[in-house]
Amino acid sequence: MIEIKVPTVGESINEVTLLKWTKKDGEWVERDEVIAELESEKATFEVNAEQAGILTTVGKEGDTLNIGDVLAKIDETANKPEGIAAPTAEKAAPAPVKNEASVTVVSNDIKATPVASAIIADKKVDPSNIKPTGAGGKIVKHDVLEALANPGKKAFAGGELYSRNVRQEKMSNLRKTISKRLVEAKNTTAMLTTFNEVDMTRIMEVRKQHKDKFKELHGVNLGFMSFFAKACAIALGEWPSVNAYIDGDQLVYHDYADISIAVSTPRGLTVPVMRNVESLSMADIEKKVVELAGKARDSKLTAEELQGGTFTITNGGVFGSLMSTPIINIPQSAILGMHKIQERPMAINGQVVVRPMMYLALSYDHRIIDGRESVSFLVRVKELLENPELLLFGKDPVKTLLEV
Repeated sequence: MIEIKVPTVGESINEVTLLKWTKKDGEWVERDEVIAELESEKATFEVNAEQAGILTTVGKEGDTLNIGDVLAKIDETANKPEGIAAPTAEKAAPAPVKNEASVTVVSNDIKATPVASAIIADKKVDPSNIKPTGAGGKIVKHDVLEALANPGKKAFAGGELYSRNVRQEKMSNLRKTISKRLVEAKNTTAMLTTFNEVDMTRIMEVRKQHKDKFKELHGVNLGFMSFFAKACAIALGEWPSVNAYIDGDQLVYHDYADISIAVSTPRGLTVPVMRNVESLSMADIEKKVVELAGKARDSKLTAEELQGGTFTITNGGVFGSLMSTPIINIPQSAILGMHKIQERPMAINGQVVVRPMMYLALSYDHRIIDGRESVSFLVRVKELLENPELLLFGKDPVKTLLEV
C-alpha cells in the first residue's frame, strides 16, 4: 500500500485545503493520473497517483490538511479490473440521444423541456429570469408560468421569492490570504493615491491600424496591457523609488521591472508576475498576459509565477469601474489602476472636442515615495501613453534627431 502525502508547495505554507477528488474512493487509477486538487494560500495545484492501483481516499473535500499528511492510499498490488476502460469511454461519451431529445437549449446554455421552451419563445421570457426546478437544472413548464405570474421579480440563486435564507460557506485559503494581505497593506503602509487622466486617442488609432497585422505575425491580439506595461517599465526606470520597497531599515531597489498583473478568478484575486518587462517586446508582453491569465483561470499558476513582483497593474475598467483607489500589493510600494475608457468633452487648443479618456490612479507608500516622485511617475506614464512612439526608447524621435 502506497501513501500519497500532501506535498511541500512553498517554504511559508504549512497547510492546504482539499478542494475536490477527481477520482473516487475504491476506483482504479493509472500512474500519474490526477486524483485530487489542493489549494494553498497562494495557488491551486493537482496531486498525481504515484503508481497504478486501487485508490483509498483519506481526506474529505473541504478538509484542511497539513503538509506531509496522508491524503490517500493506493494498493499497487491490486489487479486491474476487467473492462475498466469501458466505463471510462462511456463516461466521456455524449449523452444518450433520448435525453438530448427531451431537452431544448434555449440560450446561454440554459436547458428547458420542449413545453417550457415553447412558452419561453411564445411569451418572449428571458430564461435568465427563470429559476429552474427540474432535474439537472432544467427549466420546466411550472417554472416559466411562475416567472410570468411574477414579472420583474427574481429570486436569488438557490432561493425563492421573499426568501430570508442565510448561507454560510467556509473561507478558502486563497480568500484568507487575500484578506490578510489587504489588511496588512492598509495597516503597515502610509498609502496615498494620486490621480490623472490619459487621452487614449493615439493608442486606439495605433491598435486600429495595426491590430490585424499584429495578430497575423504574432498570433495574439494587440491589447491595452502591452502599452501600459511598457510605459510603466520605462517610468519605473526613471523613478526607481516607485520600483522599490522597504525591508526592515533597508530600501531595496530593483534594476528591472517585474510587473504583477491583477487577474480576477472565480476563486479570488491572483497577481501573477511578468518578468523583465523592460526587456520584452509588445508581442512578448501580450503573449505573457494571455498565458498568465489562462493559468490563473485554470488554477495552474505556480508559486514562482506569483512571487517577486516589483510593481502592479490592475484593470478595474474591464468591469466598468470609472475610478478607484487600488490597494498596494505588499511588499511592493506602488500599484497603477487602469479604468474604463469613456468619451468625454475635452478642451483642446481652445476647442471642445470629444476624446476617449481614462482615469489613472497610482496608490503608493509615502514612506518611500514622495509626492513629487509619485506625481512625476504618473505624468510620465500619461505622456508615454498619449505618444506611443515614445515607447520605442522613451524619447521623442525628432528631439533625439535634433539633439535638443
